[in-house]
Amino acid sequence: MTGTITHDPPPTAGGRQGAPLIVTEDTELLDDLLRLCAAAGATPEVHHSVPLTSPSASSAFSASSALAETAASPASPAAGRRTGWETAPLVLVGDDVARRVRGAVRRRGVVLVGRDQDDSGIWQRAVEIGADHVLMLPDGEQWLVDRIADVAEGVGRPALTVGVIGGRGGAGASTLACALAVTSAREGLRSLLVDADPMGGGLDVLLGGETADGLRWPAFAASRGRVGGGALEESLPELHSLRVLSWDRGDCVAVPAQAVRAVLAAARRRGGTVVVDLPRRIDDGVAEVLAQLDIGILVVPAELRAVAAAGRVAAAVGMVLRDLRVAVRGPYAGGLDDREVARLLDLPLVGEVPVESGLLRATESKRPPGTPSRGPLARFCREFWERALVETDGRGGSGS
Repeated sequence: MTGTITHDPPPTAGGRQGAPLIVTEDTELLDDLLRLCAAAGATPEVHHSVPLTSPSASSAFSASSALAETAASPASPAAGRRTGWETAPLVLVGDDVARRVRGAVRRRGVVLVGRDQDDSGIWQRAVEIGADHVLMLPDGEQWLVDRIADVAEGVGRPALTVGVIGGRGGAGASTLACALAVTSAREGLRSLLVDADPMGGGLDVLLGGETADGLRWPAFAASRGRVGGGALEESLPELHSLRVLSWDRGDCVAVPAQAVRAVLAAARRRGGTVVVDLPRRIDDGVAEVLAQLDIGILVVPAELRAVAAAGRVAAAVGMVLRDLRVAVRGPYAGGLDDREVARLLDLPLVGEVPVESGLLRATESKRPPGTPSRGPLARFCREFWERALVETDGRGGSGS
């Protein structure tokens, strides 16, 4: 179990992260936390209590002598330096020492870790020490490995992750997903396009890269636990200045939900933007994707049958994804416009997806949607990214 109380991850200088800090006297809990750090590729600093500048105030020890913090006396030149409690990007506090750290400097990035699922008092102790999260082992292990991995990989904000889904078949969701990714890459953002629809024919084909070297989804079917973000990025085909995770032409049409979770979490840790082309059916793997999206875009042709079908898709997606918006594609049936479609679906309006002349010919010549940088589709995508990045910056969320 994990629970969020407040705050964003702590800011870091220059995008660099240090070692996570573990504070506990519970040897069994320490063993578990060291194991999870190892799984995430991180070597933590370990203390019995809050590390202070006075050697008599802290009984500190380290999981690695190379990372041990040398406590300084008030008279020494280092006495004024900030302690590991203040500078560590992530602090894991065992519930056994929660009451002893109540007087520590308040900071972000503190996780209170316990084991007793029935102990309701842990929430009060979390508030007392200013923790951002309460986590119970063993249920919250995967969440914690992913969080520690963010520290190990030196990532700042996770990628702004956008899913695109059609309100009906042939709505143009794949076209818009490709155009969004191409536009993001052209704007200089680290960009990844993820094909989550195994029956869609492959986005690498739409991008003209079906023979490009690199891994496809079936290669990740056996993934367990953490996937390295850098290794993932380097393993994928690079097309039009972006990375693409698509399907091959084999028989594999499903990847276990655990593998989907690990792969997308790794992609998000790299920062920049991630665009996911979603199928309209919601299985366990797609549910894992939806849970990691920041924004969903439902592409709806402007005619009544499409709106009715989109309503069913929106109801299913909305059970997992909180921020779902609608993009309307013409031509319009009588009595409909983009605002009316958004009203009928009760969803925020992204805008009208423009019709771009010559798009079919461009696709046949291996030029992806959104390639003409001054075309209407590229302009639509560029304006979407500008708004979305400002929104997420303003609420302290994901971004480049």
